[in-house]
Amino acid sequence: MTYARLPKIALMSGVIAILVSCGPQAPLSQEERLEQEARAKGESGSSLRDLFAPKKDFGQLGAVNKYIWNASLEVLNFLPITNVDPFTGVITTGYGTPPGGGRAYRATIYVSDPALEARSLKVALATKSGPASASTARALEDAILTRARQLRARDSRF
Repeated sequence: MTYARLPKIALMSGVIAILVSCGPQAPLSQEERLEQEARAKGESGSSLRDLFAPKKDFGQLGAVNKYIWNASLEVLNFLPITNVDPFTGVITTGYGTPPGGGRAYRATIYVSDPALEARSLKVALATKSGPASASTARALEDAILTRARQLRARDSRF
């Protein structure tokens, strides 16, 4: 054997190894097949590790916090809803008068984060004559966040 044939032999050995690895797989046992089907469906068996794994946050609704989202809809139920997009976290309302109030308001709510925190909520409030005062918008944000915390506390009891 000469050294000139060595690269050809190495190349042929590599091609044969690749072709052999493309062969059929060994048949799966019944248990392995069931486990593979469960993984394909998104189901998985539980294990001891599941007890210590971090819990899912069920407060999320897509990219927004479900408690802030629902609290916004509950607190502003006196306003007619014109647009709702849970994927971007925007709720837009038309003009409406709060119970016991004389001035009509319009609101745009932006839920920007899945966390139940003040930074996750932005409220833009307007009257027919222009923007509402910052203190009114802040009071509305506080009311929404308070209601969101109440909803979360109610859910955590069960």
